[in-house]
Amino acid sequence: MNGTASNPTPVLSVRDLSIDARTPSGLKRILDGINFDLVAGETLCLAGESGSGKSVTSLAIMGLLPKASLRVASGEIRLGDTNLLSLSERAMREVRGGDVAMIFQEPMTSLNPVMTVGTQLVEAIREHQETANAEAVAKSMLDAVHINDAARRMKQYPHELSGGMRQRVMIAMALSCRPKVLIADEPTTALDVTVQAQILKLMRELKHEFGTSIVMITHDMGVVAEMADRVVIMQNGRTVEQGDVVDIFRRPTADYTRELLAAAPRLGTYAGTDQPPRISAAPERPHFPKPILEVSELTVTYGGKSGWLGRGVEATPTVRGITFRLEAGQTLGLVGESGSGKSTTGKAVLGLIPFKGSVRIDGQEISSLTASAMRSVRRTAQMIFQDPYASLDPRMSVGAAVAEPLVIHNIGNSSERRDRVAALLKRVGLTPDAAERYPHEFSGGQRQRICIARALALEPKLIIADESVAALDVSVRARVLDLMLELQEQMGLAYLFISHDMAVIEKMAHSVAVMRGGELVEMGTRREVFEEQRNEYTRNLIGAVPIPDPEVYRRAVAG
Repeated sequence: MNGTASNPTPVLSVRDLSIDARTPSGLKRILDGINFDLVAGETLCLAGESGSGKSVTSLAIMGLLPKASLRVASGEIRLGDTNLLSLSERAMREVRGGDVAMIFQEPMTSLNPVMTVGTQLVEAIREHQETANAEAVAKSMLDAVHINDAARRMKQYPHELSGGMRQRVMIAMALSCRPKVLIADEPTTALDVTVQAQILKLMRELKHEFGTSIVMITHDMGVVAEMADRVVIMQNGRTVEQGDVVDIFRRPTADYTRELLAAAPRLGTYAGTDQPPRISAAPERPHFPKPILEVSELTVTYGGKSGWLGRGVEATPTVRGITFRLEAGQTLGLVGESGSGKSTTGKAVLGLIPFKGSVRIDGQEISSLTASAMRSVRRTAQMIFQDPYASLDPRMSVGAAVAEPLVIHNIGNSSERRDRVAALLKRVGLTPDAAERYPHEFSGGQRQRICIARALALEPKLIIADESVAALDVSVRARVLDLMLELQEQMGLAYLFISHDMAVIEKMAHSVAVMRGGELVEMGTRREVFEEQRNEYTRNLIGAVPIPDPEVYRRAVAG
């Protein structure tokens, strides 16, 4: 553990921290007696699912709790000898960004869209440093986070950079004033697995270079294994256990910790087989030789017509002549990084965007169908999107949302629809009374179950799942994936499962298609793709998946 032997004095101490939320019915305790220390040069991970209190803890450290809704009930947060909770807002501004800095999950919402990257970096440096050449410091920080052509990047706006580059800018901004403590709140959750691997590697390098102590907040136990010296496991606003990362992974004492570790995806779990794991004791599903989806020379092109203010827009092929087929009762995993064309392919398959080539769903060619004719096809094929909250109308009850496809297709009367909705909710593990409630009353995993129920309302044969579990906590993700496998066994569903996560694809898919730059670079059975890996890009995707075993990383560093 870096720095602990030579300097055991904590850089940051949290003592008996409790926080209340103001609700219509009074104060509600959401953080209860949190204690931990962070020593120099160490990375401490706060791990747990959404709602565990991780991010609230980080906001309290930064002095960013929204005063209208949250208040510190008791406790201390000490940076050295200073209790941060006793500082005025003016004094806290001196600490924030100087001694303590923070990296948020989504860099696009943290960066000012109307200011260049350089302007924002220079502004942060001048705020906390007395330097005559803030521009040179800013450029050197972009160099430090491995952004190429830093001088040009400083003149660009956030939207002109990729997600990974924007996160690098946020890291450069956070480290530009050489803080004692860096808080990283889910800094890689929104990134592709390969970009995540690059950012985690960069953070480890910069920790050693700058001597910064890190508080890493995450629900991903693979990230914990890779980054942490010590771990604090949080659940429902309380600490359930904490200790050395190897001890936590090898000898967890809390049932909740064991659940998190069991749910962490591990590549190689299903090696040597082309079949996903069986979930229920249902009879072996027969093989369906009939293709439910046939795609031939699919091409999607954006642009090529008059653009904004009449300017011509160059035609850009996003998907380039791809061909694949999917049989009933099978899952084809479509995998690749952001921008590879995965989601565009899924939308084209459902006729949601214009395309060239041939798409046949259950034997029916859809390329020339009118909008009204496509309605009948969509009884056969449905889609589940990444963000369940954005997919549900917040003003519509769950029962109305699940029944909506039945109403659109004029299926059943009101009584029959209510019965159907109750049966669908029960099928996805919810109680029928959920129909009377609204989306905001459910957790992320429950909302995704509602979206699955809605997709099943028309009894489809094909479901396109577009990053359908990417936004979920690791244990919730595991439960939703198990549900989808169970439904496939029971109903003979075919899935086109779109993801950038190779561990998820390995669990779900019978066959795998790897996309890069709008093209298929590799395709085969799961065993062929995961064990043979003929394409270097596929090897990089697989190699970037975090391994939930801290000793693997300690051996790599030692070696």
